[in-house]
Amino acid sequence: MLTRFGGALGIPVDWLLEGPPYVEYRTRVDLLGQHEEVQEVKEARAAMLAQPEINELAMSLSDWPGKALSSHRSASQSFHTLNFLADLGCKADDDNLRKVSQKILSEASPEGPFRLNMNISSAHGGSGQDTGAWALCDAPNLVYALVRLGFRDDARVKKAIEYLTGLVKDFGWPCAASPELGNFHGPGRKDEPCPYASLVMLKLLALIPEKRDDPAVNIGVQTITSLWKQRQTRHPFIFYMGTDFCKLKAPLIWYDILHVLDVLSSFPQAVRTAEFGEMLDIVKRKATGEGTFIPESVYVPYRNWDFGQKKVPSRWLTFLVYRIMLRSEKA
Repeated sequence: MLTRFGGALGIPVDWLLEGPPYVEYRTRVDLLGQHEEVQEVKEARAAMLAQPEINELAMSLSDWPGKALSSHRSASQSFHTLNFLADLGCKADDDNLRKVSQKILSEASPEGPFRLNMNISSAHGGSGQDTGAWALCDAPNLVYALVRLGFRDDARVKKAIEYLTGLVKDFGWPCAASPELGNFHGPGRKDEPCPYASLVMLKLLALIPEKRDDPAVNIGVQTITSLWKQRQTRHPFIFYMGTDFCKLKAPLIWYDILHVLDVLSSFPQAVRTAEFGEMLDIVKRKATGEGTFIPESVYVPYRNWDFGQKKVPSRWLTFLVYRIMLRSEKA
């Protein structure tokens, strides 16, 4: 397998560039450092936007927010789909995303975060009725997507970022939800962090240069790394960091090793920790002899994508691993 990348990483660039347009596009931008105005980058992005599977995902959001949210973990949830499209490099001006973006922005809550349609049963502290509301396991994802789509300077987005950042406690981000959800609270204590909420809050703040030195970031990094260090005994809100957590999986939706490493790799103070190194070593040991990576778990809605199988190397998954490695090397 040919490589065209210096240093010790040995990234299989040629192989990645031969993949689907979305892999080529992100490889050129994130691994090769090519500017968006470079002709090859522009062509790769145009080809990506023309892909039927990309358009299919975007079209699935046309009835935003869709059915009432009942499970944050489901890969078919609208906000997960939007996040993946934003991660690929889609923008609000691209076809099918203009109206979605405006719908989201129009649902800003009085406190700041953007609301989704939810239905929380009375057994879990909700009303059992469809309600426009937000929770800390979805709100950061929506704001993250809006920033990636091009709304970082929008006053409504800024307000949401400030409010969500301010929810941090000395132990990390807790389980929190909007007033509309009444007494809703996840399966954990009020004095312990929600691992997923803390992860996606860090993911959001990584996009905001002026927030990278915020004390909340250091708390978040400490939260995630300490959870790894104490993974044998600490499982707040039933989030484990065991065998399933360590399986390679895409896209980056839930609480798993690649998602955690991808987020932490944006912060030098996290990369320098022993916990980050331990997790990265686990991933590195999963490489094939050619330096590629094979999915070990899949999300059913993405079974037709290159990372939706567990038999052969996935270019997208391989790209994600090398992007983490490249960031950590630079840090």
